[in-house]
Amino acid sequence: MLKGAAKLAPPSSKQDLRQPVTVEIIARIKSQISDQPLDIAFFACLTMLFYSVARVGEFTTRRRDHFDPVENISLAGVRTESDRNGFVTTVFTLPRTKASTTGEEVQWVKQEGPTDPHDALQAHLASNDPPMDGPLFAYREGHSHRPLSKAIFLRRLKATAKAAGYDAVRGHGIRIGATLEYLLRGMPFDVMKVKGRWASDAFQLYLRKHNQILAPYIQAMPPSLAAEFTRLAMPPVR
Repeated sequence: MLKGAAKLAPPSSKQDLRQPVTVEIIARIKSQISDQPLDIAFFACLTMLFYSVARVGEFTTRRRDHFDPVENISLAGVRTESDRNGFVTTVFTLPRTKASTTGEEVQWVKQEGPTDPHDALQAHLASNDPPMDGPLFAYREGHSHRPLSKAIFLRRLKATAKAAGYDAVRGHGIRIGATLEYLLRGMPFDVMKVKGRWASDAFQLYLRKHNQILAPYIQAMPPSLAAEFTRLAMPPVR
């Protein structure tokens, strides 16, 4: 059935395949980055994007010399919350997103291993000390700070991924890979829909668009979840 879903994928999904960015790929990218301020900011941003299932433009600026607090997140937009059991969640308030001009919140919890976003963020803050009211991923350049632009982030992603042995990694693969990671961990599809901030039937359309990429990995799921993926990802029969 999964193969059938892939065959029935709309033509647009077959034209621009992107390798999902996985936890393993992020760990290998980490081994390729330097201890320079830009690379520390880049890696922190990468882990934020992945574990919060965010879009690249939501944590980066449009240009290298551009920062607008109305649309770009700053350090002031980061906070932690604890539940009654002591579990800590790091929350990011995005001032404006693709889906909402009034902003949205994304979050993650501490992870095990070298891709932990908490450790990456702390390393960035210690190394770059971004201003409270400036871009969150500002990095030191000379005697000042420079915003991490989308173009620079994508350039570093492509270069470090290639150095790690992955030629097909692109920015959109982060969100695809994050979706895959949480689904393989057993996150229900309705919870994943909320986590990724998909409105209405947008999540189903997203799965259909990328089912050729996701299908081979989804086979590692328990049968019930794999069946649910197939149900959602297969286009309706007309």
